[in-house]
Amino acid sequence: MASKNELSLVNAIKASRRQFMIGTGVALATTALYRPAIANGGEVTIISDIGNAGQRAVLDRIAADFTKKTGTKVTINNMDHEAHKTAIRSYLVVGAPDICFWFSGNRMKAFVDRGLFDDISDLFAKEGYSDKLGATMTAVTVNGKQYGLPLGGILWGLFYRKDVFADKGWTAPKNWDDFLKFGEAAKSAGMTPISMGTKELWPTGGWFDHMNLRINGLDKHLALMEGKIPYTDPMLKPVFDKWEELIKANFFSASAPSFGWEQAGAALAQKKAAMMDLGGFIKSAFPASDEGQIAFAPFPEIVSGVERYEDFSVNSVHIPAKAKNRQGARDFLAYFYQPDNLGAFLEAEGTIPPRNDCPPSKDPLVNIAAESLKSVRGTSQYYDRDTDPDMAQDGIKGFQEFMVKPERRDQILARLEKTRARIFK
Repeated sequence: MASKNELSLVNAIKASRRQFMIGTGVALATTALYRPAIANGGEVTIISDIGNAGQRAVLDRIAADFTKKTGTKVTINNMDHEAHKTAIRSYLVVGAPDICFWFSGNRMKAFVDRGLFDDISDLFAKEGYSDKLGATMTAVTVNGKQYGLPLGGILWGLFYRKDVFADKGWTAPKNWDDFLKFGEAAKSAGMTPISMGTKELWPTGGWFDHMNLRINGLDKHLALMEGKIPYTDPMLKPVFDKWEELIKANFFSASAPSFGWEQAGAALAQKKAAMMDLGGFIKSAFPASDEGQIAFAPFPEIVSGVERYEDFSVNSVHIPAKAKNRQGARDFLAYFYQPDNLGAFLEAEGTIPPRNDCPPSKDPLVNIAAESLKSVRGTSQYYDRDTDPDMAQDGIKGFQEFMVKPERRDQILARLEKTRARIFK
């Protein structure tokens, strides 16, 4: 992930990853399904930034199987994650590989706008991906065209302990009234309703996303992220009104600004807090013996009739516009993206498949999130992935300040509007 704040998130995911090697039977089944459009040798080059050894091994196996089937040599160059974020800005212009791994959303769009990623809408149509990806197509779509394939994702929502809810007789809140009642019940039980650690800033972005998506919907949210709507626009007033209602009701951790997200997660694990808004990597804050107690629920509805849109942060894989073997790249991606191959690749990472037909994971939390994703109408990435990096940094600082001093709302939004006007000229 590109920002410093996201590195904690990455490290947490890595800590929870498990090694996975696909069985020979599954590999043979996948090979039998694939019928390459071209099988005449040649070479496909790939640049990746995969840090997980098990995941690299699965990619190597898929590449070897593809070579046996088609005669096409596949060369994989794996780079350090941080080095890759710098290198891609050069190699997409000069010396592009045939396939590269990157981010979706705004970070993908930055290269699309410069003409550096190939339009692969033809591959989507040929393979019928729209029926398999559903809401996650948003992540790789610009002006109705697709420029990448989404990979494993993180579905954001409310997490809680099954045993605590069973003991208290609670159910996950489905709407705003339920949410307010739940908060009062949690406080009466001596618990913080929502554990929140904002020391790293980015958790406030997730909370803003949920509030704005539930009130204004996906199109308006993305328009704000793209700098097309001012931060002083009246549409944001109910977002901050509702947020302030929770702040004044003491919904959040009193020490949130001095808490890291891991400390906040520990409070949930230790039954000091009732729920937490995060991704599935929250399990790294739990002892292994308690991981089975983790449950997931969507963020509650706020405005009736607004469809369910969620933050589903996904990385992605792309064909550079200057690739030498664009057809070979398409053939390899079609093979790589078969359900069993993609499922094996993502299982090693412990992330949620974007396809709705991948095999079940060994991780129950991944399966719960994957099932929940099927009812999502559309997806955003995450505040600091969806907007300009400088805008995101000022935004999450402002959100953290708002949570401490909600009376400064007008000054904060005016400041953010100045940033937006400067960046999105």
